[in-house]
Amino acid sequence: MKNAAGIAVLALAVGNALAADGGESVTGCRDGDAACLDTVQVTATKRPESTLHVPAATTIVGGARLRETAPQTPMDALHGEVGTFVQQTTPGQGVVIVRGLKGSEVLHLVDGFRLNNAIFRNAPNQYIALVDGQSLERIEVVRGPSSTLYGGDAMGGVVQMLTPELDFGGDAWTWNGRLRAIAASADDSLIGRAEVRGGREGMGFALGLTSQEVNDLRSGDGETRPFTGFTQRSLDFKWQADIAPGHELMFSLQYSEQPRTPRHDALVPGFGQTAPENAVFFFEPQQRRFAQLRWRIDNPNALFDNGELRLGRQIVVDDRRTRDTGSPNLDREGNRDTTTGVTAQFGKAIGEYHHLSYGFEFYRDDVDSSKTRLNLDTGAFSVRAPRFPNGSRMDGMAIYAADDWRRGRFDVNYGLRYSRFDIGIPSDGIAPGVSLTPDDLTGSVGFAFVLNDDARLVANLGRGFRAPNIFDLGVFGVRPGNRFSTPNPNLKPESVTSLDGGVKFGGERFSGELIAFRSNYRDKITSVLTGNVIGGALEVQNRNVAQLELWGVEAGARYRMPSPDLELYATATYTRGDEDTDTGTMPADRIPPLYGKIGARWQIRESLGVEAYGFYAARQDRLSSRDLVDPRVNPDGTAGWATLNARVSWRASEHFNLSLRAENLGDRHYREHGSGLDEPGRNFILTADYSF
Repeated sequence: MKNAAGIAVLALAVGNALAADGGESVTGCRDGDAACLDTVQVTATKRPESTLHVPAATTIVGGARLRETAPQTPMDALHGEVGTFVQQTTPGQGVVIVRGLKGSEVLHLVDGFRLNNAIFRNAPNQYIALVDGQSLERIEVVRGPSSTLYGGDAMGGVVQMLTPELDFGGDAWTWNGRLRAIAASADDSLIGRAEVRGGREGMGFALGLTSQEVNDLRSGDGETRPFTGFTQRSLDFKWQADIAPGHELMFSLQYSEQPRTPRHDALVPGFGQTAPENAVFFFEPQQRRFAQLRWRIDNPNALFDNGELRLGRQIVVDDRRTRDTGSPNLDREGNRDTTTGVTAQFGKAIGEYHHLSYGFEFYRDDVDSSKTRLNLDTGAFSVRAPRFPNGSRMDGMAIYAADDWRRGRFDVNYGLRYSRFDIGIPSDGIAPGVSLTPDDLTGSVGFAFVLNDDARLVANLGRGFRAPNIFDLGVFGVRPGNRFSTPNPNLKPESVTSLDGGVKFGGERFSGELIAFRSNYRDKITSVLTGNVIGGALEVQNRNVAQLELWGVEAGARYRMPSPDLELYATATYTRGDEDTDTGTMPADRIPPLYGKIGARWQIRESLGVEAYGFYAARQDRLSSRDLVDPRVNPDGTAGWATLNARVSWRASEHFNLSLRAENLGDRHYREHGSGLDEPGRNFILTADYSF
């Protein structure tokens, strides 16, 4: 599909109904009509507020849509949604690209706590998959810089994954729960979920277990892709209790592990390769352990009307076992990041027109890293230089304040944030240690003008800031694409300034949005070829060499007919990026093509619903020099594609629901741009839910 045709599709989507999301998302509006027209979000403003009313561009996937998509990873639920492009390097992983940015350029949160850590790459990474998608109640995406409220990494936007709150009534204890089974044909996978909740007025708890068994994937050419199976186990626990009038405590635990996940793109030949880079490459294991204590206060006083204090700790384990093709050396890595965070946020209504939000944050990351080598021919064992400098740390501190000023038809959100980082890399006995203390003052302003009850003009101007983390400063070793990375201790922070504007609608029949944006990214940390060769691999190093210009259009529309209960929807997102370096101007790397979704949903009766929908993406042949040597990317460009899909849902009884999805009915052989493996061929997915 050429860009001109794609723009026509985008215009058609907008023409159907210029729309702000009044629902979970313009394509997933299933939690009831009222919610569809006026969904409540918490991420864009750090307080419950309608998506229609906030100036920020938001994408929300709620509980109903999450249950329908039954995602293997949380990012799978964002396929085709407005402004969110999903990339997958290897099975059991996935990242979202927001306004051309990804990895550590986008802030990821789980229940308000940072998932991003000191070893997060500014490229696709595997850590988001360590959040159990089956445990989530909703995913909220704020598109555009959000550094005022969220600080570093919120350059392209914020992706927040939220688990359900517990709300029980009455004096007697009550119980409920759910059993879920999901079976898919393309990879012979089976996902099982069991959860139970109990509580009464003022107290409740929930316990959930999820298991995934995924086998090798069959793609649309009929071939079975090796090294695509994986196993994942997850557990979550939450307890909430009112400890005094206006005071609530919440304690939660989350654990997820992939014991042995293959790196598919490193174990099979990619574009331009006659042999795979590795004979052995397994993430072994990947783990995430998370605990959080939240104290919520709803007791107005002179300083605040409400507030939250959080204390959390997250441990991410990224261990690996690798052997290069043709080499006898088997390497084992142990990499661990421990994040400890303390945050506080408060809200205060000031007079009739102002609502003040303010708070502080402190996060500390401690990195432990090791590497050993066993020569399989000689049996020699040695200790090697680790992937990350062992004992590195990164502290981040910030204070912020933001005001929401509403007067008549005008709504203005504005704020400032001061951030300071203390980054330390110890000496390894050869290279000297590194100590950096970057700081920054960031701000933003958002504007909304009420045209009528259903329509608003919106605009946002924001500045994002990202300090280099331990991955940027100290990572080294073999990288995909026949590269060898060497560390650079002299990196500076990155910054981005972004402007967007458009219109949101939320009427009874039509809802949706049309937003255009432009971002100016400065001092971008970029992996560049140095011209040297190390062990036959091309040497690369992270440097502040790039200036990036990004612009695009994000559109979505939903039209609903009350009789019959029929809903039509469409989305389209187009992004273009150009990168300037001292060697000239070229396309930015990993920029998604025009992509989106179009479909129809018909609720035949209360117990029976059907849906037909298609995903699509245009051809992407604007490739950077890094794309051209990346074995995951076809140097001739990634072909455009479209798939036809269908879903039937049946509520068999009050407690039992069945859903059958048929995806890629045409058995199309295709690949998402920048992904490391082909997408599934024809795939039948059966979901059974039993609630009690």
